[in-house]
Amino acid sequence: MSSTVNQFHANGKLLLTGEYFILDGAVGLALPTKFGQSLTVDSLTSSEGLEEKGITWESIDNKNNIWFEAKFSEALEIISATDNEIAATLKNILEHCKLRTQNSKLITKLDFPQNWGLGSSSTLISLLAQYANIDPYELLAKTFGGSGYDIACAIAKSAITYQITTGDSRLTTEIRFNPSFKENLYFVYLGKKQNSREGIQHYKNLTLDKTEYIEQISNITQKIIQANELDEFCYYMEVHENIVANVLNLPKVKDIYFSDFPGSIKSLGAWGGDFILVASDEEALTINKYFADKDFSTILSYNEMIL
Repeated sequence: MSSTVNQFHANGKLLLTGEYFILDGAVGLALPTKFGQSLTVDSLTSSEGLEEKGITWESIDNKNNIWFEAKFSEALEIISATDNEIAATLKNILEHCKLRTQNSKLITKLDFPQNWGLGSSSTLISLLAQYANIDPYELLAKTFGGSGYDIACAIAKSAITYQITTGDSRLTTEIRFNPSFKENLYFVYLGKKQNSREGIQHYKNLTLDKTEYIEQISNITQKIIQANELDEFCYYMEVHENIVANVLNLPKVKDIYFSDFPGSIKSLGAWGGDFILVASDEEALTINKYFADKDFSTILSYNEMIL
């Protein structure tokens, strides 16, 4: 019996600007991360002697522990699973992929802890779309939903600007974003996992006219990309943070946890959890001690995090 092995990779993501406004056409700045997820597909080319055809699934975390396993029949019925809810979600995605594989073992491997919010779902969508050779944006729309910037990051080779245009089309542009002050930028994990879909729904339920804010956010995105000095970058970080806080009517993360921090802090992704962007001209040791003293011990430099 012979087999064919295929491997795929997808980058994680961080959205620096745009936040929820990207859903309504704002231009956002997104960065693919060095941390991502891989997929290995072992497809048996001969199934003689096998009692069951179908898919065996195995998910491995960043510490090489198997955190989920399942078996699906050839018709993608769930035969067994260590978590029925996850298996049902996966079955739905696989059905939309329209896979015709008769007997395969699929293994996913995360480079980052699942709770980091770097895109365990978006990387999975990208990986399965690559394997099935289908449009990842269509697969996303039929499953998890969202703006799709994370799908763009999954295969990007550099920073991107991302915009949803007329008729749900999208404009993705790979750009050179290599700030001279990147040694002053850090990513700190808050450990307060947020549900992105709930955040999106909160934003969509707002009744105010967002046109003016969308234009402001798009302009700030360009200003942040073009910033040559740390002070300028920090200024626009804070302007962006103020706009989002005012529209969502939510407190800023710096006001909640870090009001005495000597620098700028910006929420990333669903507000209130996952990572924050920190910009400061303080020494790295000082910054690390500041956050560690407040029990935030996961602090990554720009070069450690960004592809």
